[in-house]
Parts: sequence; structure tokens; C-alpha cells
Amino acid sequence: MLDKSSSSFTATLPFANAKADTSITGSRYRVSYARTPSDVLAAQRLRYKVFAEELGAHLDTRVAEHDIDHYDASCEHLIVREICSDKVIGTYRILPPAAAKRIGNYYSDNEFFLNRLHHLSPRMVEVGRSCIHQDHRNGAVIALLWAGLAEYMTRNNYDYLIGCASIGMADGGHNAANVFQQLDPAAIAPIEYHAFPQHRLPHEALSNDQPALVPPLIKGYLRLGAWVCGEPAWDPDFNTADLLILLPMARMNTRYLRHFVKNA
Repeated sequence: MLDKSSSSFTATLPFANAKADTSITGSRYRVSYARTPSDVLAAQRLRYKVFAEELGAHLDTRVAEHDIDHYDASCEHLIVREICSDKVIGTYRILPPAAAKRIGNYYSDNEFFLNRLHHLSPRMVEVGRSCIHQDHRNGAVIALLWAGLAEYMTRNNYDYLIGCASIGMADGGHNAANVFQQLDPAAIAPIEYHAFPQHRLPHEALSNDQPALVPPLIKGYLRLGAWVCGEPAWDPDFNTADLLILLPMARMNTRYLRHFVKNA
């Protein structure tokens, strides 16, 4: 698990050598791990604001206007704050393998059959609930979140990162179908890493052959070296089409990440 003695860190590229490390300074933002209940609540409030208020997700939560589920207590919460206001404006949650084992599954198990990935689970971290406040959706914030994830993976010697990447279905799912059908074949995971959706999106029927509008987060994952592990699932609570993403750390495009962070 994460070293609890450090409450925050300057986002650097831990996989680069010391000379090449790139600290983010003079930015509007800082990235840290949530270390107090109020930090976690701020992240959960942001998630509710984005997922429920903005995107219309149906969330079953025990605290009003906060997105909370039973995975949260077992996760690390990565948060980005705006320095001038100290408000949490970006977040990821991180479920390490030991915690997933205690719970009995990953969140992604609720959407996909992960049988072919079970042998990776001792070295596999799940990320999810990624969101950024609508006033701060820029390269700087996502770069900080990715640098934080890279730091976490490297520090703890984990080899695989998985998570569900969502595509909105306000158009009835046509763009989501187009995104999947127009993926570069090189972006699809080898068959031994395929996962199978529990509620399959009927992408063949929904595709309308229009150019796909790929969400920036999915574009970024693919540029980092991630694979898509097969067909999309439909998440009725969030009304999204979800792609299961698998990023072996050995495939991570560190040059792209260094460039992304440097230019944040």
C-alpha cells in the first residue's frame, strides 16, 4: 500500500531518471492523496456534481449530494485542488489488489466477466470514478491525475492498471458504437486479455457510420499504451457505454506522459 507518511507529493515522473524528472511548478493546481474524511467527502461531492447533476446518473447513496459506494472505504483517493481556492476539482479512486481481494471483486466485475484477467489480479490495480469539474477540464488537470497514477503504480511495483472508460449515450448510443467499431485494431487487447460485458451494447445495430467522437480520456489512455479489452458494456445507472481498459505498465508510453505533463 501507499506510504502513509506522505500526505501529498509534487507530481513528477517516477519512471524517468533523476535528470529527466519533471516537477509541475507554477501551476494553478496541485495533486495529492486524500488523507482526511473531509478530503474524501470533497471528492465524493465532486463525483456527485459531475455524474448525477451534470450527466444524470442514478446514484444510490447514503449521504445527500455525495457519490458514495462500498468500494470507497477500501480505495486511495487521488485529488487535484485549485491552488487559489483550495477546492477539489479533479479526482480518481484507486483500488489496489489486496483491497479488491478483501472486498471480493473489482468494481469492473459488476460490468464485465473478468475471467481471463484473474491471473493478473495480484499485480492489478483498478482505477475509476474519474471526473473533473466542468470549469477545469484542461490538460493540466488530467496530466496531474495521470502523473499521480504513474507514481502510485511505480512506488508499489504494480504491473497492470484496469478501469472502465465511459462514453455518454445521450444520442442513444450511436457515437459509443462508432467509437468501438472505429478503433484501430492495434488498440484491441490480445484475445487472452478479453473481458466480456454482462450487459452488452448492441453496437452493430447502433453504429451509423458517422465519424466517431472519441472522449479525450479514452484517447489519452490509448496514447499511453492501453488496450481495450473487447466489446462495450451498457451501464444503465450512468447511461454510458463502458470500455474495459487494460494498461500493462511495460507498455506505458513514458515519452507521451512526459510531454503531456511538461506542457500542462
